[in-house]
Order: sequence, then C-alpha cells, then structure tokens
Amino acid sequence: MNLIDPKIVVTQILGFLVLVWGLRKWAFGPLMSQLEKRREAIAAEFKAADDRKAEAEKLRTQYEQELRGIEAKARARLNESMAEGQRLASEIKTQAQDEASRRLHQAEDEIAREREKAKEILKEQMVQLAVRAAEKILRQKLDDPTQRKLAGEFIDEVAAIQ
Repeated sequence: MNLIDPKIVVTQILGFLVLVWGLRKWAFGPLMSQLEKRREAIAAEFKAADDRKAEAEKLRTQYEQELRGIEAKARARLNESMAEGQRLASEIKTQAQDEASRRLHQAEDEIAREREKAKEILKEQMVQLAVRAAEKILRQKLDDPTQRKLAGEFIDEVAAIQ
C-alpha cells in the first residue's frame, strides 16, 4: 500500500504554486506596494519632523540671540538712565549749593547792614545821653558826691537803653 499518491502530490504542488502565484499577483503585490507607500510616507513624515525640529532649533537660537540683544539694549538704556539721573542729581545739588551760598552771602550782607544800622542807632543814643548828662552836669553845682551820683545815673540810663 502506497501511502503517497504521486498524482495527488503533483496536484497539490501545482495547486499550491497557483495559489502562491495568485496571492502574489493579487494579494501580496498590492499589499507590498501599499506597505512600500506607507513606509515612504512614514519616512517622509520623519524627514519633515526632522526638518521642523531643525527649523525650530534655528528659530530658538535666533530668538535667544535677539533676547540677549534686547537684554543688552535694556542694560545699556538702564545705565544711560542711571548716568542721566546721577548727572541731574549732581546738577541739582550744584544749583542748590549755589543757591544756598548766594542766600548765605545775602544773609551775611543783610546782617552786616543791620549791624551797621544798630551801631549808628547806638552811637546816636550815646551822643544824646552824653549831651543830656553834660546838660545835667552843667545845671548842677559839681562836687565829688554829686559827680559820682551823676555818673552812676548816666551808667544806669545807658544800661536801661541797651
């Protein structure tokens, strides 16, 4: 008994080959082309993603440089503002010192004028007192106790005026 029938084996081999040929032509061919298209699309997406990543990195670098430039400009403006503020403060301080000095000289001049005026008034009063004392002395008989008394009164009058 022959377990292997050659006709069946040849028929099965031919059937298998026809099946493989059919699958290859109608199933594997379109499937493989679809897979190839999918692989190309995925590769293109990866390339586009890499390009976008490179562009994003380029933009990030550019923005960082611009930010450093902006920060440098801001620091420069801040330094300029500080220098301007210090210059204005110095100018105001100088003006204030000049004004204070001018007012001090003005006050000193005013004080000197007032002092001279007071001296003139005091001199005038001393002259009047001396004249009055001389009038009293001339009206009275002068002896030593009277002279002492008149001199004391004169001194008291001078002290009372001041």
